Amino acid sequence: MQMSKFDVNAAVASVKVKTAGSGKSYIKEMLDTSSRVVKKIPIDLIDNFDGHPFSVKDDEDMQLLVDSIKQNGIITPIEVRKKDGGRYELVSGHRRRRACQIAEISEIPAIIEELTDEEATIRMVDANLQREKILPSEKAFAYKMKLEAIKRQGSRSDLTSSQVETKLRADEQIATASGESRAQVQRYIRLTNLIPYFLDMLDNGK
Repeated sequence: MQMSKFDVNAAVASVKVKTAGSGKSYIKEMLDTSSRVVKKIPIDLIDNFDGHPFSVKDDEDMQLLVDSIKQNGIITPIEVRKKDGGRYELVSGHRRRRACQIAEISEIPAIIEELTDEEATIRMVDANLQREKILPSEKAFAYKMKLEAIKRQGSRSDLTSSQVETKLRADEQIATASGESRAQVQRYIRLTNLIPYFLDMLDNGK
């Protein structure tokens, strides 16, 4: 098992993203590996997150990431959770994993988290919403996934009355975390009802 540590503040500064609300504090929390083990995992043992709504494109930005990884390595470990059969599900780091594949790097540093389905969904959405470029359709389906995960958490019978209230405040929680209004979050979620043809038009600025 290989362990490593790095400067969290430096890593935060190196992440060029647009943050709002609690975005910047989330990034610092996500990068703080001081109390967590970072282990190198073979890339071919890592599967995509089920229903991952964010695209991973082999474009110019991806090539810049590939070049950066070749020169500096992986600054921020990816996050995964264990699956059956010795495999892992990727929670955050889909672009970093793809860049390593292009760079022909066989292993990637990862933090193995113990997360419920709902916790993993929320973590995946929050991590990817820090991207600089997000399509309207990506944000729409991400908000919907997070909303449903929060509601499922609130519907569990073993929670206290105060925790059950999260089911009623799900869109407010998303609004607070994203820095957008509750009404705007609801508008995005309604976009998921559009047929693919109109979603494509929306993503293309039409």
